[in-house]
Amino acid sequence: MLYPLLRPLLFKFDAETAHEHTLKMLDRAHRLHLGSLAGSPAAGHPVQAMGLTFPNPVGLAAGLDKNGAHVDALADLGFGFIEIGTITPRPQDGNPKPRLFRLPEHEAIINRMGFNNLGVAALLDNVRRCKFKGVLGINIGKNAITPIENAVDDYLACLDQVYAAASYVTVNISSPNTKNLRQLQQGNELGKLLAALKRRQSELADRHGRHVPLAVKIAPDLDDEQIAEIARLLIGNGIDGVIATNTTLSRREIAGHPLENEAGGLSGAPVRSRSTALIRKLAKELDGALPIIGVGGILSGSDAVEKLEAGASLVQLYSGLIYRGPELVGECARAAAQYLQARTRE
Repeated sequence: MLYPLLRPLLFKFDAETAHEHTLKMLDRAHRLHLGSLAGSPAAGHPVQAMGLTFPNPVGLAAGLDKNGAHVDALADLGFGFIEIGTITPRPQDGNPKPRLFRLPEHEAIINRMGFNNLGVAALLDNVRRCKFKGVLGINIGKNAITPIENAVDDYLACLDQVYAAASYVTVNISSPNTKNLRQLQQGNELGKLLAALKRRQSELADRHGRHVPLAVKIAPDLDDEQIAEIARLLIGNGIDGVIATNTTLSRREIAGHPLENEAGGLSGAPVRSRSTALIRKLAKELDGALPIIGVGGILSGSDAVEKLEAGASLVQLYSGLIYRGPELVGECARAAAQYLQARTRE
């Protein structure tokens, strides 16, 4: 309700500064018990996926709250689940600024943040202080200075530390902003990584007395053969879920824009169709073996439903929030609830 009035002011700042100001405002509203006024109530339609119960199928994608410092404030907006990170074993500054750009004409964002975060220990301190008791995903990655051949060590180190605090853990192998990271999506590399993570998950489940699901986040820039191979490896290694998709390196949808040649991943409306097409192909390959969390270019309730129709069980928002504000959460939750209720009656 308030966001249309605030957006012109926020857009006067550079994108990263506006991001920081927005989180501060949400924290302040939460402390004053005014957080629910930021958006409309989200419709409740519980969804079972990965062995978890999600109060509604609309979640927050990783990247908005990298250090888990704003979970309680973000929970006020009505998300069915919240994913924080990407976190790395050691703190890192990420890429040089400027590294975040708005393209309002396309309702798009280009980012090359580079996993800027305070490290896994700081994230866990923040999680311990928050009061949120809902579904909390923690997204893990590798440090930029870690050679790609040693990437598994970083993922295992993060998994060890976040396991007890997470409802589920996402393995981010698809950011375009860490050198060579997407190499981990290739068959041999991915198979080794997933096997190591699955072994460690089993060990941690025995140690902690509970199974914490593992999801893998993949890129939209995959061909049919790669999609089929990834699906085969996800199933073969007993992975619990897949998040499709991350940002795209393609600039086809924004050709001719002044920022077309800025390095980084493109998100928002231009990635919507690309992401949905991949979800549809992935769902066919998986054939119900594990759930898909659909993300990419959701700026309306109908966009969320489109992801569900393509085969996703849940959806996540990020860039759409920048252009639509918190109202988008409730709109998507209501549209998803109506779609899922109608599908149940069929």
